[in-house]
Amino acid sequence: MSNKRLLDGKKILIVDDEHDILDVLEELLFMCEVTKASTFDEAKKYLESHEFDLAILDIMGVDGYGLLDIATEKNIPAVMLTAHALTPDNVVRSIKEGAASYIPKDELSNIADFLMDVLTAKTEGVNPWAPWQERLPSSYFERKWGAAWQDKDKAFWETFRAGLKARKSAAEKSDSRK
Repeated sequence: MSNKRLLDGKKILIVDDEHDILDVLEELLFMCEVTKASTFDEAKKYLESHEFDLAILDIMGVDGYGLLDIATEKNIPAVMLTAHALTPDNVVRSIKEGAASYIPKDELSNIADFLMDVLTAKTEGVNPWAPWQERLPSSYFERKWGAAWQDKDKAFWETFRAGLKARKSAAEKSDSRK
């Protein structure tokens, strides 16, 4: 299957309190079956009563982390989307609480690529954060927060990078045996 067709027909829940963001995401993800919600309660109801391949959850305004808990319980990969909550603490929290990715709203035009990364990682049984690091390298966040943005959680980031490196090495060894 072509990587570009990976999203065809996928059922995606999009949650954001900004209706224009919901509309833009629906347009960008025209190849998907999109369900939109603008409140926590509406999104919770959808998560509890429907099956989704992915969920895109705004952090602010709709209690994205509360929805992340529900999505995680239902084994729905969730992508955190944010503009105002774009902070190092929220990146760390998103990773620790089980999000599959963390997308700044200024990267919205690339949403399909981020989602394909998540679906590919799920299919291959690998960590979805490795491609995230490639799409949003440290330099992206350095421009936002300064060169020392990871210093507050230095041990976390060292462990995180070591885990990604070990997984990548294992995957490369597996590929070379085929």
